[in-house]
Amino acid sequence: MHLFFFIVLSIWAGLNGYAFWRLSILTALIRLPPFALWALALVCWLSLPASRWARGSFPRMSDALDVFSTTWLGVLFLLCLCFLAVDCATLGGFVFRNWIFKLRLIAVVAATGLSVVALIQGTRNPVIREQTIVLPGLPRERDGLRLVFISDMHLGTQIGRDWLNQLVEQITLLKPDLIAIGGDLVDHDAERVQAMTPELRRLRAPLGVWAVLGNHDVYSGPDQSSGIMEAAGFHVLHDESIVVATGLRIAGVDDLGVRGRAESVEPVVRKTLNQTRRGLEGCVFLSHTPISMTAAAEAGAGLMLCGHTHGGQIWPFNYLVKMRFPTIAGLYDFGDMKLIVSRGAGTWGPRMRLWRPGEIWLVTLRASQL
Repeated sequence: MHLFFFIVLSIWAGLNGYAFWRLSILTALIRLPPFALWALALVCWLSLPASRWARGSFPRMSDALDVFSTTWLGVLFLLCLCFLAVDCATLGGFVFRNWIFKLRLIAVVAATGLSVVALIQGTRNPVIREQTIVLPGLPRERDGLRLVFISDMHLGTQIGRDWLNQLVEQITLLKPDLIAIGGDLVDHDAERVQAMTPELRRLRAPLGVWAVLGNHDVYSGPDQSSGIMEAAGFHVLHDESIVVATGLRIAGVDDLGVRGRAESVEPVVRKTLNQTRRGLEGCVFLSHTPISMTAAAEAGAGLMLCGHTHGGQIWPFNYLVKMRFPTIAGLYDFGDMKLIVSRGAGTWGPRMRLWRPGEIWLVTLRASQL
């Protein structure tokens, strides 16, 4: 764990150092002494570890530092990207020397503009994405069932009651028969989310609200996160499958991404789905991280619902995420099984999105034979 934090802080230092190194050429424009610029760089770098250090002992300070450091993370990413584009075009300033000042100034303006757009998009309500899916084995009497799928709310310091109330209102208006939550309800502070239990209780559907744990729920304490969901009236699936109505089964696993670091997860998927009666019932499979899709399809799932990727959240970070998770967002086919990967309703880290907004999926399930 110490090695992990050392690596993170080293990368964080490198990004800050690169950005402020390139910003130093602009100090003459705003008449800022070099020492002031590097003092600002030190403050920006310290904001991230300081926000973690202040948790528990100085909650208000931690909240302010958390908002600042995560927002700066998003801005820093875009700033480094724009500076890198200029450096590639000018070979680090060795060519087009007469243009280098203007080009780096354009990079700052571009990064600032993109950051403003991302901040605006990051605070918008999630959009509704509608999809009709034929679910193998679903009986005729269940045809037309409305399932709402949400994932990655990341409730906590930056996403709170007001946002959650608006989300609940959006979902209520959709009149779902069943609600599925794909993990990461909690960002990092389970105690803070526990105070939002009354708002979470307003999520209701005739066939219930079903949920699984995401990686952040696990990091926040799996027992605490599960307790919050259960107190809100959700059914939390821990590697189990349950018949929710005649001809419809829902299954779910604790986050496979975290577990995959220590064990093979395909046996977990197959064991969880081994009660599925092929052709006699439809099976919806909840899993936070989009992995082991082939195993799920072979084990009898007709629809798999995942989140975790956020669709990359801030363009062009999506291209990096896609290298790890090829099914980054949207609808995919795995034999007879359909996979939906949500971009998430909330945001992780900075309240920023570029260019894709958060989303709520409204899935209409159709019987395979009518």
